[in-house]
Amino acid sequence: MGRKRSYDDGCAAAHALDLVGERWALLVVRELLLGPKRFTDLRAGLPGTSPNVLAQRLRELEGAGIVRRRKLPPPAASRIYELTEWGKDLEPVIISLGRWGVRSPSKPRDAELSVDSLVLSFRTMFDAQQAEGLEASYELRLGEESFRAEVADGRFEIERGAADRPDAIVETDVGTLTALVYEGRELAEALRSGEVKIEGDTELVSRFLSLFPLPEPAAVGA
Repeated sequence: MGRKRSYDDGCAAAHALDLVGERWALLVVRELLLGPKRFTDLRAGLPGTSPNVLAQRLRELEGAGIVRRRKLPPPAASRIYELTEWGKDLEPVIISLGRWGVRSPSKPRDAELSVDSLVLSFRTMFDAQQAEGLEASYELRLGEESFRAEVADGRFEIERGAADRPDAIVETDVGTLTALVYEGRELAEALRSGEVKIEGDTELVSRFLSLFPLPEPAAVGA
């Protein structure tokens, strides 16, 4: 195996790119921001990468102190990957990249989002002004995954796991929720079609869907 390429530049930004600038590296970090995952879970979230490339990126990130491996106790006994505390500091970098990238006029508008990509996009696009006066808790059930979300005091928190007595439970799939939040699909129509099921306050769900407005595309060449 050849020596990993380096910028050989004293700038801290160049060193950061030495650590996470290889293809798929930051996306591996993205997949771990919501919690630990097994290798197979990472593969599912990054279907465009090969097992060998993913294993190589994980070794490099582990060697850099960004990711660590851990074995779960029995009966699970699975080996998982998780971010170190320093690795978790990359979240605002990924959030900022997301806010910058979504304004690209050439961004593919029909590319599908993974579960974690969609959930992290909510952290990225949350607009505190849109949430003014809203205090509510939610549980999002997306296939086999559940996420608890809370909006209060102009802040938004979302993490993997079931919610404790949420104001509303939303059960749907990633594509439908993406369309409701980012593509202007009407909630009433999705409810009629059965692609969304809601337990609790439907008005609070409608309000939730409005909290993540997309910015205008960048004016390239202006």
